[in-house]
Amino acid sequence: MQGHGPSVTLVHGFAQNRECLGPLAQDLSTRFRLVRPDAPGHGSSLRHADADLERGAELLIATSGRSNLVGYSMGGRLCLTAALRDPDRVEALVLIGATPGISDPVERSDRRDADRALADRLERIGMQAFVEEWLALDLFAALPAWARFDQERRTNTAAGLAASLRRAGTGSMAPLWDRLGELAMPVLWITGAADPKYGEIAERAARAVGPNARHEVIVGAGHAAHLERADATTAVVSEFLQRHGR
Repeated sequence: MQGHGPSVTLVHGFAQNRECLGPLAQDLSTRFRLVRPDAPGHGSSLRHADADLERGAELLIATSGRSNLVGYSMGGRLCLTAALRDPDRVEALVLIGATPGISDPVERSDRRDADRALADRLERIGMQAFVEEWLALDLFAALPAWARFDQERRTNTAAGLAASLRRAGTGSMAPLWDRLGELAMPVLWITGAADPKYGEIAERAARAVGPNARHEVIVGAGHAAHLERADATTAVVSEFLQRHGR
């Protein structure tokens, strides 16, 4: 933990760890008490590698206590699951480049097969090659050099990340669209303007939550808005948490 003030728990994305949060974590630690856990299967959380999202949400709540939750991508799915599991312990929710899951069963099954195939490949080629392939995806093309976190990513293990893909990947996630209206806390969805797929998801999700939710688009950013446009995203998140966080 670092900083003082209301608690904010910040959860990284897949194949990252708690050291990959960049200026967002640095800024929030000046105003809040920051909790930065490693997600199951990542960093130091290897003994929980087989945790699915429900178990991961339980572990997250146990670690963070009553807190404001901020999650990126996979971390956003984990935070959303936690907010629905134990809403009384979540003051406000910020989701960056996140999805409530895949509603269509055929599409979800295809994604589950793809996640498992990627897990198999990861175990076969090892972390060094996987990190190079992962960061070469179009999804991360706009990341500045400092935000690639090559060395930090390589401290993960192939076994841990593969377990995360199989147990907590988007394909294995029970879709949460029908439950979004249960979220009574303030909710902020953030997407980059260059990430239209997740922008459409966030817009639809914010409407499903209701008047306590809003969708903010970060110009000049793609999927990892908090890293690609750290200044703009940090300002939006900080303002939201200072207004709604306790």
